[in-house]
Amino acid sequence: MTAIKHALQRDIFTPNDERLLSIVNVCKAGKKKRNCFLCATVTTERPVQVNVVKVKKSDKGDFYKRQTAWALRDLGVVDAKDAVKENPEFDLHFDKVYKWVASSTVEKNTFISCIWKLNQRYLRKKIDFINVSSQLLEESVPSGENQSVAGGDEEAVDEYQELNAREEQDIEIMMEGCEYAISNAEAFAEKLSRELQVLDGANIQSIMASEKQVNILMKLLDEALKEVDQIELKLSSYEEMLQSVKEQMDQISESNHLIHLSNTNNVKLLSEIEFLVNHMDLAKGHIKALQEGDLTSSRGIEACTNAADALLQCMNVALRPGHDMLHAVKQQQQRFSDLREQFARRLASHLNSVFVQQGHDQSSTLAQHSVELTLPNHHPFHRDLLRYAKLMEWLKNTDYGKYEGLTKNYMDYLSRLYEREIKDFFEVAKIKMTGTTREGKKFATLPRKESAVKQETESLHGSSGKLTGSTSSLNKLSVQSSGNRRSQSSSLLDMGNMSASDLDVADRTKFDKIFEQVLSELEPLCLAEQDFISKFFKLQQHQSTSGTATNEVEEMDGVALSRSYTSGGPQTISSEKDMIRQMMTKIFRCIEPELNNLIALGDKIDSFNSLYMLVKMSHHVWTAQNVDPASFLSTTLGNVLVTVKRNFDKCISNQMKQMDEVKISKKSKVGILPFVAEFEEFAALAESIFKNAERRGDLDKAYIKLIRAVFVSVEKVANESQKTPRDVVMMENFHHIFATLSRLKISCLEAEKKEAKQKYTDHLQSYVIYSLGQPLEKLNHFFEGVEARVAQGIREEEVSYQLAFNKQELRKVIKEYPGKEVKKGLDNLYKKVDKHLCEEENLLQVVWHSMQDEFIRQYKHFEGLIARCYPGSGITMEFTIQDILDYCSSIAQSH
Repeated sequence: MTAIKHALQRDIFTPNDERLLSIVNVCKAGKKKRNCFLCATVTTERPVQVNVVKVKKSDKGDFYKRQTAWALRDLGVVDAKDAVKENPEFDLHFDKVYKWVASSTVEKNTFISCIWKLNQRYLRKKIDFINVSSQLLEESVPSGENQSVAGGDEEAVDEYQELNAREEQDIEIMMEGCEYAISNAEAFAEKLSRELQVLDGANIQSIMASEKQVNILMKLLDEALKEVDQIELKLSSYEEMLQSVKEQMDQISESNHLIHLSNTNNVKLLSEIEFLVNHMDLAKGHIKALQEGDLTSSRGIEACTNAADALLQCMNVALRPGHDMLHAVKQQQQRFSDLREQFARRLASHLNSVFVQQGHDQSSTLAQHSVELTLPNHHPFHRDLLRYAKLMEWLKNTDYGKYEGLTKNYMDYLSRLYEREIKDFFEVAKIKMTGTTREGKKFATLPRKESAVKQETESLHGSSGKLTGSTSSLNKLSVQSSGNRRSQSSSLLDMGNMSASDLDVADRTKFDKIFEQVLSELEPLCLAEQDFISKFFKLQQHQSTSGTATNEVEEMDGVALSRSYTSGGPQTISSEKDMIRQMMTKIFRCIEPELNNLIALGDKIDSFNSLYMLVKMSHHVWTAQNVDPASFLSTTLGNVLVTVKRNFDKCISNQMKQMDEVKISKKSKVGILPFVAEFEEFAALAESIFKNAERRGDLDKAYIKLIRAVFVSVEKVANESQKTPRDVVMMENFHHIFATLSRLKISCLEAEKKEAKQKYTDHLQSYVIYSLGQPLEKLNHFFEGVEARVAQGIREEEVSYQLAFNKQELRKVIKEYPGKEVKKGLDNLYKKVDKHLCEEENLLQVVWHSMQDEFIRQYKHFEGLIARCYPGSGITMEFTIQDILDYCSSIAQSH
């Protein structure tokens, strides 16, 4: 350890002017054992600095390098872990806790003792030594003589300072000048003493020579002081002479300041007067226009608009401080207020009369629209009123109370006018839908169904003004059979020569056109009115107001209008889009109820009308939302669309309910079930209506619900059928469903189409196998017995030795089925199949061909069993495959 200490002192600390006092070999606790040295060092220069240095052996060689250094003043705690037992572990608390394990307890105690001494001598700092033996600390504490003895060497070392490089060089030069300096130190010291005496003598002579120069300098200073005194006397005389001039100049300066101040005040006064005259003077022409201007002509309106703007500028001029105290300004402001009040009152009265006149004028045009499905055009009225738009903006900014009153009056008059027009318009639409006259009389060709619907509609209007949705009488027919479905519908509709299908298509097409025309008329009406309100009442310019304001809410017949006030006057409402929507809701409050009534009527006439309404309403809602999602039109149509969607869902639910309640006749064959045909009709109609529609997803969901209900109901009817075999009912109806889905190509029902095809194929095969078991019944039973014996383990060539299945028994069974008898059995089978199948689906030839193939397969199977079980017997069937083909062909042709 001593060798390492000397090596570290020489290689690391001596170049840095440091002395190594203590060293301990350590490694980090709990990690890979990589040894290093902790060294306690002090600097050789004052002030002394004490450090703890971590030294590590280099990875590239055997030399050591300095890795980390901590100042001893940063050390807070020394933890020796255990004061009693020997433990090489200890912790040093600097900026964080460093845990070490010493190579021996002795090295650890020596290092901690050195740290204690350095702290006591150089720092006098409170370092906590915990878990350290008290004996170790006591041994480390110096006292009395021991302190002086123990510390003597260290102090001597501290007082000794090594020569620096320059001092060493000077000494070497001096010693070179005296070669005997090393051999004869006394001679060298004597020479140095003589040289020092020579230097002292030279210094004394230099001091004595400089005394003469000092005396000369003192004389020069005395002469300079005398000159300064003379100059001061002259300056004093000059100052007394200028004092009187200064007083005169001060008086002149004060006089000039007063003159300048007077001129400045006059200029400012002139500027203030010019400001008031220029900004608070209203032209006589403007005053006359405000008092007597013509509000009916375009020129008069323009003059009044310019005058109102000029008045507003005069009233809103930003007065400078103190102007409002002038009597003339107060008088002018009062005059402006009177003019504003007078003109605002005159303008409000005129516009109110225009609103009233519009109601009377527009009422006179209602008669010509009562027989046509069109709404009156309000564009001329809007065009005339838009001339007053700037005056309305002026009124809004100057007298919000009158502006608000005009807004309320406009909504009152126009809501009553639009209510009359819209109700008459919807009444015409209902008349065109039902085909009745305005007085409720029927046309000569009106069907009884439509007459009943119209009468019920009128009774509903008389009571509550609303229609409740109901299903069409077409959808309430009880299902009996496919053959008489159309005749039942015709008898119920009582249409004479016109078929029910043609009537449905015509009625639905007419309803679709009427409903589309109703929406097409309402949409531009609402958009035009909303655009007019925005422009006329100036509600599109500001979205919100800023500043401190108190809100008041006034109720206008159920329509809340927000209104804000500040200390300076009324401000715009917090959200002017809400204001527009509120006004539109008040003016067109009857649109949504009337649309709901019309929808209820259409649903009562025919529940399939809900399909048309869903497509048309969805398209118009989509269009309105693209323009403005929060507009009145978008909101209203969206609410009505919810009702239409409910009616559509109700229509689907009713059809599913009818399927559950279906009853079949026990005396006639089933054929194509009515709800299967109705699904085909619904799907074809829906595909034509929903082509490129926005709400295709609603129809797809309805398809899936309906087709699943159809599948369940077909199986239910097939299980309950007594006249027609179950396989026939399933085969025919699922074939019809498959054909319908293949023709319509409905993408969301691809899985159901495959399922329908599979069910049709399975039940066709099942029916064919079941039916073919009867023509050759004994032969079937015989070979079933043969197969049973083989299955029991009897070899095929030994079956002929069984008593019940010997060759004689086989020949006996075969003789019972000669070709003539087989043909007869096939003919009876054909008649039976023809009796089971319905003509609508035309599956007889398909089934017969499948039976022919199955019969031939059975024949080949029987021939194979005879060849294997009765080898060499020469037994064959009394008819061939060609005979079977001829029999089937002749039977099919004969029928």
